[in-house]
Amino acid sequence: MRLFATLFVLTISASATAAVAPQAGDYRAVLNQYCVTCHNQRTKTAGLTLDTLNLAHVEENADVWEKVVRKVRVGMMPPKGVPQPDDTTRRGLVAWLTTELDRDAARNSNPGRPLLRRLNRTEYGNAIRDLLALEVDASVLLPPDDAAYGFDNIGDVLGVSPVLLERYMDAAGRVSALAVGDMDIAPGSETYRIRQDASQDIHLEGMPIGTVGGILANFTAPLDADYVFTVRMFRTNLGVTRGLEYEHQIEYAVDGQRVHLFSMGGEADFKANLVNMTKLGDEIDERGHIRIPLKAGPHVITAAFLERTAAPNPTRLQPFIRSSTDTRDTSGHPHFEMFTVTGPFKAMGPGDTPSRRKILICRPTGRADEDPCARKIISTLARRAYRGDVSDRDLQRLFGFYQESRRNGNFDKGLQMALQRILASPKFVFHVEAEPPDTAPGTVYRISDLELASRLSFFLWSSIPDDQLLQAAGKGLLHTPAVLEQQVRRMLADPKSEALTTNFAAQWLYLRNLKNMQPLSEEFPDFDDNLRQAFERETSLFFESIVREDRNVLDLMTADYTFVNERLARHYGVPNIYGSRFQRVTLADETRKGLLGKGAILMVTSHTDRTSPVVRGKWVLENLLGTPPPPPPGNVPPLNENPQREGKVLTMRERMEEHQANPVCANCHALMDPIGLSMENFDAIGSWRTRDGGSVTSLGTPIDASGRLIDGTRVDGVVALRNALLRDPELFVGTVTEKLLIFALGRGLGHYDMPAVRSIVRESARQNYRFSSLIMGIVRSTAFQKRIKPEL
Repeated sequence: MRLFATLFVLTISASATAAVAPQAGDYRAVLNQYCVTCHNQRTKTAGLTLDTLNLAHVEENADVWEKVVRKVRVGMMPPKGVPQPDDTTRRGLVAWLTTELDRDAARNSNPGRPLLRRLNRTEYGNAIRDLLALEVDASVLLPPDDAAYGFDNIGDVLGVSPVLLERYMDAAGRVSALAVGDMDIAPGSETYRIRQDASQDIHLEGMPIGTVGGILANFTAPLDADYVFTVRMFRTNLGVTRGLEYEHQIEYAVDGQRVHLFSMGGEADFKANLVNMTKLGDEIDERGHIRIPLKAGPHVITAAFLERTAAPNPTRLQPFIRSSTDTRDTSGHPHFEMFTVTGPFKAMGPGDTPSRRKILICRPTGRADEDPCARKIISTLARRAYRGDVSDRDLQRLFGFYQESRRNGNFDKGLQMALQRILASPKFVFHVEAEPPDTAPGTVYRISDLELASRLSFFLWSSIPDDQLLQAAGKGLLHTPAVLEQQVRRMLADPKSEALTTNFAAQWLYLRNLKNMQPLSEEFPDFDDNLRQAFERETSLFFESIVREDRNVLDLMTADYTFVNERLARHYGVPNIYGSRFQRVTLADETRKGLLGKGAILMVTSHTDRTSPVVRGKWVLENLLGTPPPPPPGNVPPLNENPQREGKVLTMRERMEEHQANPVCANCHALMDPIGLSMENFDAIGSWRTRDGGSVTSLGTPIDASGRLIDGTRVDGVVALRNALLRDPELFVGTVTEKLLIFALGRGLGHYDMPAVRSIVRESARQNYRFSSLIMGIVRSTAFQKRIKPEL
C-alpha cells in the first residue's frame, strides 16, 4: 500500500507544472489538499488537517477518513484550481481507504444505539388502522412532527412535552370512542376543503362517472344516526358566486348512490344576483343543506357537478387550462369551497362497523360471559398494540380499567375504557427496546425477536407487526436467516408496504413539499392543483413500481416509463392520453426519463416565479449523491431579483454568473450551479423550454445548459447530467442505501455505519441492485439487528 501511496503522489505531482516530487511514501500532504472544501476555503479554521494523523492506522480517525472518502468520490476534493488526479488514481485511493476502514469495522463492530422515540403522526394513524380497522386523520389528532436527517421518525427530535402527552391522551379517548361506538358521542362536524387553484371543470379520479370537479370526503360515521350535509360555493373577492350565467346541477352521493340533487345558475339566479348577490349566495348554499340517515362506519361521500355539454363557452375564445385563474372573475365554471358533514343526531346504535368486528372477537350472551370475553378481547388488543411485549401484570391492569367502567356502564363502555388505556400506554406510544440484565457498558448485543419484528414492521409498513410476524418472533425464529428473509419478502408484497412510497419516498424526494408550492399565477396561469396532485401521483407510482417489480434501483434514474393522466400528459406533451385515470406509458423523450425529468422534483426545487439552479444543485448533491454542500455563510448577498442590464432581461445563467462574481459566493456555487444549470431547460413547473429571459417584446435568449461539474465532467443538459451522475453507480446506490438505513433505524448515520452501507451496496451489486437486495442487506445488518450499551 505504501507503493500505491507513492504512485498516487507522483500522479498528482506530475499534473502540476511546477510541483516538487514528494518523498516516497509520504502522501499526507497530498491528502491534505483533499480536505480543503468550499467551506474551509472561506474560514480556513474549519478545514481538516491530516498532517498529524497516523496513516498506518486510519481506524484511529475513521470519522475524518470517511469524510475524505465521501468528498473524493464525488470530486469535491481536491478543490477546483489545484492539480487533479485521474479517475484510476482517485478510485485507487478510495478503494484503499475503504478497505482499511471496513477491515477495522469488521473487527470492532458498532451498531449504534437509536434513541427512545414515540410514534409519529404517520405511524400512529397506520397503527390505529391495523389494530382497529379504523381510518383516522392523525394530522387532526396530533401536532406536526419535527424532522432530522430528512425524516420525521428520528429519535433525536421525537421528544415529548406535557402538552404533547395531553394530545396523545386525548387522541386515545377519541379513537377508542369511535372504534367501539360510544353512544354518548356529541354531535360534531368535519369540514372538507378544496384548494382555490383546483380546476373543477374536468372529471376527477375517484369521483362518480358523469361528473366534473367536486369534493370527495372519506367520512367515518361514529353511530347509526342522522347526519347533515352542507356546502359552500366559492365567491369572488367581491362576494359574488361564480358561474351563474349557465345552469349547473350538483349531486351528492354516498358510496356511489345519489342522495341529493339541486341546481344553481341559469337565468333566474343570474338576475337575482344583480339584485342581492349576498342573499343569492346564501340561498344557493341552503339548497345543498340536507339531513339523511347513515349507517355507522366508513363512507365515501362526494359532491360534484353533473357534466354538461362539451360545447365551449362562447365568451372565452381561448380559456386557460385552470378554471379559477382570476378570483375576481364572476363568469366561468362554478367552484366548491368547502363541504361539511355534521352529526350524529338521533343516534340509534353503534352499528356493525369494521372496527367493532375487529375488536369484538367474542360476543357475550349474558353477564356471566362478559368477563372471560373481555379478557380475551383485551389480551388480543394488548398483544398487538404492545408488539408482543405484554405481561400478566399489564393485562390485569387493563382488566381493572374495564371493570371500573363496566360497573358504571355496560360491556361496551368497559371495553372502550380498556382500549383507551391501551392507546395511552407508553408500550403503544413509544418504541421501547430493553437492555438485557447485567450488560456491561460497551457491549454489543442482539435485540430480541419481538423488537426485531417491531423494527421490521415500522421500517416496511410504518405500522405495528401483524399476527404472522409476532408469531414467528414469539417462537424465537424471526432472527434466523431463512425465516427473516421469508418474512421480509412477504411484507414487501403486502399492500401495507406502500408506506415505503407514501412515507419514505415522499420525504426523501420532498414530495410532501408539493402542497406548499404555489407558483405565481401571473407567470404560470395554467398551473392548477390538478397538476400539483398529478405530479405527486406520478412520482409515487413510479417509485412504487420499483418496489413492486423489484427493479434495479438505478431505474429510478434511467427508466423509460412513467405514469400520466390526461392533465399530466398534456403538460408533458404526451399524445393520446385521455381521462383522469393514471396509466403507464413509455417515454420517447430522453429528458423525461427517471427522477430528473419528473415534474414533482423540478417544481419542489424551484421558486414560485422562477427556477433555482442552486436549489436544484443542492437537491442533487444531497439526495442523489449523498454529499450535501456546506451551509452558506451569514453574509451571502441575495440573487439579483431585478434581472435587467441595459434594458436587456438577463437569463438565469447570466444572473448566476453575476452572483458568483462575489468571492464569498463563488466556491460553493461552483459545486451546485453547474448541476442546476444543466436542468435549466425545465421551468419552475417542469415544462420544457428552449429560451429564457423573455418578455412581452422579446422571445428571450436560447438556454445554455452546458457546464463543468466539480469533478471536471462536462455536461450540456439533463441527459448528460444523468449520465455523469451514474458514471459510478455505487454513488447513487449508496445514497439510496443511506437514506433507507436512516429511515429504518430512526437515527442519523455515523462514520461507524459507512462500512455497513458499503457492504450492502457490494452485495446488492451481485443481485443487479434490486430494491429487495438493499432491503435485505439493511435488515441483515448489525446496525438493524443489534445495539450497543453506551459507556458510562
